[in-house]
Amino acid sequence: MESDYTYTEAELVQGLKARNQRIFSYLYDHYSPALYGVALKILNDETAAGDTLQEVFLKIWRNIDRYNEEKGRLFTWMLNITRNTSIDMLRSKAHRLDKKIQDVGDDVHLYTGHLTVYQSTDHLGLSKVLEKLNKEQRIIIDLSYYKGCTQEEIATILNIPLGTVKTRTRLAMIRLRNLLKTI
Repeated sequence: MESDYTYTEAELVQGLKARNQRIFSYLYDHYSPALYGVALKILNDETAAGDTLQEVFLKIWRNIDRYNEEKGRLFTWMLNITRNTSIDMLRSKAHRLDKKIQDVGDDVHLYTGHLTVYQSTDHLGLSKVLEKLNKEQRIIIDLSYYKGCTQEEIATILNIPLGTVKTRTRLAMIRLRNLLKTI
């Protein structure tokens, strides 16, 4: 039965580049829950996350020729589109800084249903890796990656010098890189 068929990443990319609507529907059905979870995590608003998800899939359809498998996996590319589109949405709505403050683990809304290509964003093990960072580093990563704050905004929110934010960010990124190498 064709509905049970699982496409490889190469087949998905090839089909999208050929503008195959069946492949695009498959991609949406199997990846939208995880991408919606990322948008919801960043935006903390179901309506905005749904709108963002639509925009993300339009960008994927229109820009698939820009995808380069040498730079990373298709799922990672789509996650980055989702993250960037969500952050653009946050900035366009001019959310107040106090709405950006949340601990990394407090508001995870990722879909946990069955996905045939990749299980969810947690398939990457990000939540377990982030738990290995100290609290100061987790807060910096949460504010910069998930909430889209600039380093200047983070300094203001946390009431610490900009240089401290830059140092903590650098140390967190080094630690994450080392942790991800062991996975």
